[in-house]
Amino acid sequence: MSSASPATTSASDVPLVVDLDGTLVRTDTLHESLLVLLKRNPLLLVLAALWMLKGKAAFKAEVGRRVKLDAARLPYSEPLLAYLREEKARGRRLVLATAADQTIADAVAAHLELFSEVYASDGTVNLSGARKLARLKQAHPEFDYAGDGEVDLALWREARRAVVVHGSSGLERKVRALGRGEVRVFEAPRTSVRTWVKALRVHQWAKNILVFVPALLAHKAQQFELLMQAALAFVAFSLCASSVYILNDLLDLDSDRQHPTKRKRPFASGDLPVRVGAVLAPVLLVAGFTVAALLLPLPFVGLLATYYLATFAYSLHLKQVMVLDVLVLAGLYTVRIFGGSLATGVPTSSWLFTFSMFLFLSLALVKRLSEVRRLRLANEEATPGRGYLASDYEQLASLGVAAGYISVLVLAFYITSKEVTVLYSNPERLWMLCPVMLYWVSRVWLLAHRGLVNEDPLVFALRDKVSYAVGLVAALVLLVAT
Repeated sequence: MSSASPATTSASDVPLVVDLDGTLVRTDTLHESLLVLLKRNPLLLVLAALWMLKGKAAFKAEVGRRVKLDAARLPYSEPLLAYLREEKARGRRLVLATAADQTIADAVAAHLELFSEVYASDGTVNLSGARKLARLKQAHPEFDYAGDGEVDLALWREARRAVVVHGSSGLERKVRALGRGEVRVFEAPRTSVRTWVKALRVHQWAKNILVFVPALLAHKAQQFELLMQAALAFVAFSLCASSVYILNDLLDLDSDRQHPTKRKRPFASGDLPVRVGAVLAPVLLVAGFTVAALLLPLPFVGLLATYYLATFAYSLHLKQVMVLDVLVLAGLYTVRIFGGSLATGVPTSSWLFTFSMFLFLSLALVKRLSEVRRLRLANEEATPGRGYLASDYEQLASLGVAAGYISVLVLAFYITSKEVTVLYSNPERLWMLCPVMLYWVSRVWLLAHRGLVNEDPLVFALRDKVSYAVGLVAALVLLVAT
């Protein structure tokens, strides 16, 4: 226990005892700490399994010694926090009592400056349920209690009044049935379809349309069987991509909470529990590989495994390495094209891979430029979880524009190659693609300099009418060349 000596409370000064995980904060601090361990070194999770043999309290203490969560950035339940501040202003004694380890409980109490006493697991006793009740009864014969789960029923049964935070309707009925007087309820925000869509990042599935490129450029779009194979590849990539995005969000909770827009992501904001993501990520991964293994060629399954391992490595570490991060991003786009080729059996030329590598490198650098621009505007030096500094702005712009223009140069070389005459009866008309691409690349970079491009250029393109017009013109050029 970390506290001052508790004063004897009168009937008019009954302390309010508040739980931490799921109540005061919209997350589980132990789950978040384990994710930090995973990101720091996956092998530490093997060691964590051995800590469990010592008991749950000792396990939490071992994790707490190695991970220090930033209490200032945790997703607090704002309505409850406002209520606690009102009670504190009225002179009421507030007590924090949690099964979380003492280190995180003390950090939260120090940050909020609301609690006069703090009770938490101490490495020997896991302060949950009946053990928490016994500890509280020693200090406070009478108390009100704010909790969120079934494990808190033992405390509500002995409390003077109950405060239910983010509990289910069934839990609320059970608390009211205890007959402990007035029950104050703080309802959980509803989890909408939009929340799930944001968690899965469905809009990012648009990247997987690249699997259709080999069949389309080979002029085999009329072959229904090939399109179905490409569609299955699209589904497999999308499921695996969502699995990776969820994993990435779980591993990036702290840095996302420091970002002006990413802090609104479902897991960073607490709209979805961390444990949901920990279950959903492997389920989506298994579903994606099931589609691939049962319905697509074996080489595609191998490529999909390579894609997942690369994205997993990117989430764990590679995105923190400057330059290597954008090369990996560009490569992942190109892998999708190769995946479409393996799924459909349609061979793809090295020209297409070279063009896509340079073009997507340019777009990846647009994304980094946008992040660095935000740093400059905020007078900050570095982005949390990234390898770039505010002073890298001009160099990133130079690299990105050069990569974009080189992609157009590769396109020009392709138009003059022998391969193009096999597919196009009027290949000279393809030259119109070069000014079209030069216009689009130049426009994207000028808008990026002005801060008008979303940090994800794909999101920008999906919302940009000019990009749709450019795509339509390019399609018409290919048609007339054919």
